[in-house]
Amino acid sequence: MATLSTETNTFSNMPTAMSGFQSFFLRHGTATQEPPNLMTEALHLWRARAEALGWTVTESLAAIAEPAGRTTAACYESLVQEITTDLEGSGGADVILLQLHGAMVAEGIDDCEGDVLRRVRRICPDATIGVSLDQHCHLTQAMLDESDLIICFKEYPHDDASARADELFDLARRAHAGEIRPVMHMYDCRMINLYLTKTGAMRSFVDQMSKREQDPGILSISLGHGFPWGDVADVGARMLVVSDDAPDLAARTAQQLGEAFFDLRQEVSCHPLPLCAALDQAAASTQGPVVLADMGDNSGGGAPGDSTFLLRGLLERGFHNFATGIYWDPMVVQLCQDAGEGSHMRLRIGGKTGAESGDPVDLPVLVKRIRSGLGQHLGQGLEPLGTMVWLRAQNEVDILVNDLRTQVYHPEAFEQMGIDLSEKAIVTVKSLFHFYGPFAKVASKIIQIATPGGTSPRFEDLPLTKSSPYWPKVQNPFNTLGEASSDA
Repeated sequence: MATLSTETNTFSNMPTAMSGFQSFFLRHGTATQEPPNLMTEALHLWRARAEALGWTVTESLAAIAEPAGRTTAACYESLVQEITTDLEGSGGADVILLQLHGAMVAEGIDDCEGDVLRRVRRICPDATIGVSLDQHCHLTQAMLDESDLIICFKEYPHDDASARADELFDLARRAHAGEIRPVMHMYDCRMINLYLTKTGAMRSFVDQMSKREQDPGILSISLGHGFPWGDVADVGARMLVVSDDAPDLAARTAQQLGEAFFDLRQEVSCHPLPLCAALDQAAASTQGPVVLADMGDNSGGGAPGDSTFLLRGLLERGFHNFATGIYWDPMVVQLCQDAGEGSHMRLRIGGKTGAESGDPVDLPVLVKRIRSGLGQHLGQGLEPLGTMVWLRAQNEVDILVNDLRTQVYHPEAFEQMGIDLSEKAIVTVKSLFHFYGPFAKVASKIIQIATPGGTSPRFEDLPLTKSSPYWPKVQNPFNTLGEASSDA
């Protein structure tokens, strides 16, 4: 078993190199000796279940990097070679379980997961190979051809990694024992968007998928949401059905559910507000805290995490008593560490990575607190925060800065530093959806904003060059003429 996980924003100017894995999470066969995070939950569960059956477990690489640009060829080759070398060194395996992301792109390789599976299959042609994926994946035919089982997370925000790992283990065990013969088929929905599974039409659709898994002959159903900011041929939502030796059933079910999902495209998709309209709504609110999601600068999608468009908008409109974060600014962190807590400084915050980050914001601040070694929960897993600095500007403006690119998942990212969110009129978070559940418990209102940046949610404007026509760029993507959209 192994983990190799990053999702690639091919439009990002920040390469993913070995340093990205080293700074976030890189373990060589020892991940299960530490508390789990989102992408190692599966390893903990698989080890426990396999050892309970008396199986011998070879734990290989666990490599996780915060999303950025393409993984360098040298880094990718080194990581994959470690997995294949461990597999060969173990003498092969009867069952191979991999926690991959599904949207990793390297220099010269658009489908890293398909490549990993091909190389693993070449070593163990008769093994049962099962793959757990983040649902923001590019499902490819190569991935289906080189594996026996693929299961995606169903929930966004992701809080079902262990449940999906458990499901995959069950099916892999049964397949290895000859009790079932998995057959996979997928359907291209030709949609690119973001889909929050916790409420509304999307919640109902996920429940419908789960219900259909009880149909005779159906083993598993997944919806790969796709990762919008990857310029690859297989970008976009795909319905995946695993049947028990029934290819026609898998194909028919995938098409039925895929077409039903397309019919719901308006209801299930994200419709964030422009920045000015969002600030108008926040200003009109009489109860706090109002949570504003800075969707265009989500480091979890490969954006830098240092954009200032929302911060500048708040300051120019005269908002006060707000908390905002997390800004990735190692330079500011270092300056604050050198100065120490309690120091008064004038700092240039954010806006350092490129044009998509906007201009830096110059502010006089008080260094309130500096902390290292903290984490924030994403589902059951604990994600690192690096070194965090709490800055206090005038008018009770609290700014969180750190030296490790990560999105905001949980209020504890602020609260552990001593910021009481209940006292704030506004809280801004650099995130897309993962923050939603935990922050809904403390927010009077949540507003998602189509801010500029590396993960701007204006999907009709994505500069994709390799994909098929998709909604919302065109109204009917199944029309080969690519009719211009009128309902986006």
